[in-house]
Amino acid sequence: MDLLSAAHAQEPHGALVRTVSVIVPTRDRPNYLRQALASIRALEGPDLEIEILIGDNGACPQTQLIAEEFGARRVEAREGEGASVARNAALRAATGDYIAFLDDDDCWVATHLREHLDLLDIRPDLEAVMGQVISADHQLRRVGAAWPAEPPDDGDELLRRMLSGYFPQIGAVVARRGVREKIGGFDEKLIGGEDLDWLLRLARQHQLAVIPVESVLFRGRPLGVYDNLQLLRSRFDRKVFLRHALPEWRIWESPAHLWLAHYGTLKHFYRYFVDAAARRAARGERAGALKAIWFAFQVFPLRTLYHLFKWRRLRIAFLGAVLPRRSRGCAGVAGTLLAPAAELGEGGAIQMLMNAVALVHA
Repeated sequence: MDLLSAAHAQEPHGALVRTVSVIVPTRDRPNYLRQALASIRALEGPDLEIEILIGDNGACPQTQLIAEEFGARRVEAREGEGASVARNAALRAATGDYIAFLDDDDCWVATHLREHLDLLDIRPDLEAVMGQVISADHQLRRVGAAWPAEPPDDGDELLRRMLSGYFPQIGAVVARRGVREKIGGFDEKLIGGEDLDWLLRLARQHQLAVIPVESVLFRGRPLGVYDNLQLLRSRFDRKVFLRHALPEWRIWESPAHLWLAHYGTLKHFYRYFVDAAARRAARGERAGALKAIWFAFQVFPLRTLYHLFKWRRLRIAFLGAVLPRRSRGCAGVAGTLLAPAAELGEGGAIQMLMNAVALVHA
């Protein structure tokens, strides 16, 4: 019998009313916030009372009205910026037996909470439980299957996964209230990766588990509309990785495995910039394509240089961005040199690059 089956066998819910404090950080996004709060209230029932605490470090007057509409308490977080500051302000005010989280642009699904609480009831060794995340587009339409498809086991396996590219979304987490004293709040110096950092503190103590239960719709953004934020987040995620991976180096078989874990942590940022560069080059947005390649270089410098020669997609994007378009009357080498990479294909693009080198050395 697995853990979830054991939890159901004991039938804890229905025997008592459990109280959950939900921490919702927000900053001037009233339309998203209303959707998020509605999804929280939809989970209430005779066995479950929910206290909603909105950590607000914005200045939108609608936030207070929306809080009142959903019976939530707004907690001002003006002492700083970022989700960590807002979460911590609300976290300090929580009175429920359990703590849950939801970002203001995401939404819970109907299967969230109760399975988490059941497992915490029968596992006193755990401080928090995470469910599965459902990726969604910017309009909150589901994209793909819930992840992780196969939740990792507790202990070192979970820690390795979290330090190798598995990013548990904070909206899928339920914790005991005592977690505030055991590991503290979110690091307010981190603009990105602060939720991963907080959860890694629990994982390193083997007090965190994952269950195969769909929990939250995680809203994405259109590709290429937040490059600067992605680059900033990549730097903080690297910092979080080093903060937790180096002290736990023993969980890897070799330094090579540790290095691969570092790549796994940051690869989705690199892929984001490569995809953005390819799309912009195809649309003739040269400056935007070069910016995306430059940002990819800042994530993985050597990999970017290598892929400029070995990965057709990145190479064509680069050539399409730096080479001028064909002009009428041009012929011979000059005509080839001025042809857009997208028209020439891979072989022509390579020849174009060779021609450019020849002219530079002539």
